[in-house]
Amino acid sequence: MNVEKLNGKGTLEMNRVYHFIVNTAARTGKGIFAWNELEEILMQRQIKYETHLTEYAGHAKTLARELSETGTESDPVYLVIVGGDGTVNEVLNGIVNFENVRFGYVPNGSANDLANGLGWFKFDAKEILNKLLDGEYHGFAMDLGCSTDESGNKNLFAISSGIGIDAEVCKAALHSKLKKFLNVIHLGGLTYKLLTIHKLFTMPHVTCYLKLDDQPEKMIQKGIFAVGMNQPVEGGGVPMAPKAVCTDGKLTLCCVYGYSRFRAFFVLPSLLAGKHEGKKGFWIESFSKATIRLESAMVLHADGEYCGEQKHVCIECLPGIMKFI
Repeated sequence: MNVEKLNGKGTLEMNRVYHFIVNTAARTGKGIFAWNELEEILMQRQIKYETHLTEYAGHAKTLARELSETGTESDPVYLVIVGGDGTVNEVLNGIVNFENVRFGYVPNGSANDLANGLGWFKFDAKEILNKLLDGEYHGFAMDLGCSTDESGNKNLFAISSGIGIDAEVCKAALHSKLKKFLNVIHLGGLTYKLLTIHKLFTMPHVTCYLKLDDQPEKMIQKGIFAVGMNQPVEGGGVPMAPKAVCTDGKLTLCCVYGYSRFRAFFVLPSLLAGKHEGKKGFWIESFSKATIRLESAMVLHADGEYCGEQKHVCIECLPGIMKFI
């Protein structure tokens, strides 16, 4: 059984075993080097831990499912994710029961939008690990989102889930040679911005119908994308919903519509700068549950992970279920 105590500095120390799910392929294969540095801290601090290295796509989901099954509400599993936003998404979708898990997260990806949204961008991986071990995030409970497609498939997300051009960009980035190159020179976050510019000139327009909570359904013509945001940013730091808060029990809709391909190119800078709220063609509003119907299918993503092409999706908030160490 886990025993908790406070040290002389007032920080929380745990006599427990930490399970680290480590994506060694993160940042185009550089993840293993970052993990070696973090492991030195664990050994110096005499932390009890077990390492679970991912070996293939989807392995983090399998590991999370197996580990979460060993926890209970009174004796939870202490699970720390070392990787990028995609690894976090895999782990979340593998969890069997969130009441049986306490989370930690050390960002080591190309975009790290979750870390950005949490305000951790000013800390390096070593600092974040030490803060986790010192209990600085103990008691923090973060909302998650869940998108359900027309076949009933559910995908949890920590950052965002959307349909349209932002999902097209995420799909393209998954196997992009440009992303691999930019990761090598530590500019991986630019991938999404450059791909967005490219997609603007080939993007489809679609008529869609959106319903937020108990409001009447609204028809949107020339829909470009609609995304439910749990964090302020996605896609390598694009501030889709600058006022989004991941602890308020709400998600934030960002819907863009009504622009031609040519005009969309010229409003892109305002979106990248987070100055789009209140502008014509931008709908930003908080919600607990949203339904989106499309006249023709578009790509759906959850935290940048491809979820197929869909004509109907439901996006809802799951308040406070991701409890930190």
